[in-house]
Order: sequence, then C-alpha cells, then structure tokens
Amino acid sequence: MLLALRGLGLGDLLTSVPALRALRRAHPEHHFVLATPAYLGGLLPLIGGIDELLDVSGPGPVPYESPDVAVNLHGSGPESIQALRRTRPGRLLTHAHHLVPGPDGPPWEPETHERRRWCSLLEWYGIPADPEDLALGDPGPSPLAGGEVIIHPGAAFRARQWPPDRFAQVAAELAGQGHRIVVTGGVTEIALARHVAALAGLPEESVLAGRTNLPELAALTAHAALVVCGDTGMSHLATAVGTPSVILYGPVPPALWGPPPGRPHIALWAGRRGDPHGDRPSEGLLEIGVPEVLDAVRRLRGVGVR
Repeated sequence: MLLALRGLGLGDLLTSVPALRALRRAHPEHHFVLATPAYLGGLLPLIGGIDELLDVSGPGPVPYESPDVAVNLHGSGPESIQALRRTRPGRLLTHAHHLVPGPDGPPWEPETHERRRWCSLLEWYGIPADPEDLALGDPGPSPLAGGEVIIHPGAAFRARQWPPDRFAQVAAELAGQGHRIVVTGGVTEIALARHVAALAGLPEESVLAGRTNLPELAALTAHAALVVCGDTGMSHLATAVGTPSVILYGPVPPALWGPPPGRPHIALWAGRRGDPHGDRPSEGLLEIGVPEVLDAVRRLRGVGVR
C-alpha cells in the first residue's frame, strides 16, 4: 500500500498532481491512498490513479497502519513527518527536519515553486517526476452554456483578497462589453459573491457561490472564456483545465505559486512580499488597480481568449 499525505486545500492538491502521478507510475501495483480533506474527493477521478481517499485535514493524525511506502507531500514542519512515522511505514519519503532525527531526505528549499518542490523531493529518492504534468482529465459538460467570464473574489486569507469593489468594477466593465459574468466561491463566500454582483449591477442568477460542487466547478471553469481571481485555489483550477486567467498576487510571488510559463495566464504582482495569512489585503495587492486587470484581459484576448 502507498500512502501520501496532503491535508490542505484545493490549490495545494492541484499543485501536488505531478508528484501524485509520478508516485502512481513508480508504484503501479500498490493500492494508492491519498490523505486529504474529504471535500476534495470529487476531483480525484480527474487526477487519476488514486484508489482511496482518507479524510485528513492538516498535518495529521493519519489513521492508517503499516503502509509499504508513506510520502509526506504536506509541508515543512515536524508534525506531518511524525504523523506519517506513527503509521509505521516500510519506507518514509519526506524532507529532512532537524527536530525529527532519522528520516534521510533533502532539505526544505523555501524559494522553490510548489509544483517543483514535490517533484524534486521524489527525484531525490530516485522517482522521476514532471512538474508540467498538471492537467486534469475532461470534467464533462458545463452546468451553464459555456463561454462565461468567471469572477472569483474570495481567498483563504484577507491578505490575498483583492477589494470586492475592484472585482465589481472589472465585472461591470466586462459585462458592459457583452460578456456573460458569473461570480463563484465556496459556501463561506456567498455573501462576498453577492456583494460583488450587486456592486457590479449583475443579476442574482449570476452568483454561483455555494451552488457548485468541485466537479461542477471544474466543468464550469473548463468551458469558461476567462477566469479573474486572486492567489487561491481557483487560479490553480484554471491552470489545470487550460482556461485563460488573470491572477492577482499579493504577499506571495507567482514565482512560488504561479502558473507555468508559456500558457494563457497573466500573473499580476507588484513585487512586494508580506504575510500570506494576514487579516487585511497586502500592500502589494492593493497596488494592483482595475486598469491593470482590464489591460491584462485585453492582452489575453490578443492571444486568443475564447
């Protein structure tokens, strides 16, 4: 049995897809269990190769015993290493940590892109991995007509959330140009999405926050014309299904979490770093104005936004 821990959110799961696929190729005969939050389960068929989801949020505990191989794809702290060691694996693949003697792994490199980080970990153990292998499978038909512009104003932390009135200005401008706009988000972001839609003068039915599960959101995104969002899971979903996107970065640079080069995505960043878990929009994020976002949309049209 092969066990991998990634007890984090949507964007974290999608950045680990290349590593998960590399593990599947390296262990084709193993039953593959992914320890991750249960709400992400709907995306596993689109990733492929994972046999079972074990509902784990955060670094553990991981309620499993004696896997042949356990892989820490979670983070840099000692908690995730200890959680996997308690499963008594035959072999543990993890970064080294000075507080957890024993595991012989590579050091944690903070300035490595998240997709490449996990591929590099596996390569240190002799497992080839391609950080570009991140495309999801076909999610099927869209729940809407297709061709919409998705405005996704939410983010896990306020530090990465562009002001709602600015999202509304972008939505209103694009709606005025004839685009069909939808505003997405999770169940905790319904009020935010309604606020943005109201400021933009959009009809109530344009608010899809809390009304789509992850497979439906993946299908909606795959058939959309464009996504405008912050540094959050939606940006990685747009990359994974190949939909053009304008992504607004604040405290964390796109060099660490952004889309791959050579694809139809524009990452806007003012060059300022900060606390990604802060309780107010970062100074760098606030330096990005509505005209810059609309200009990025125009540039994407020039390379064939559908």
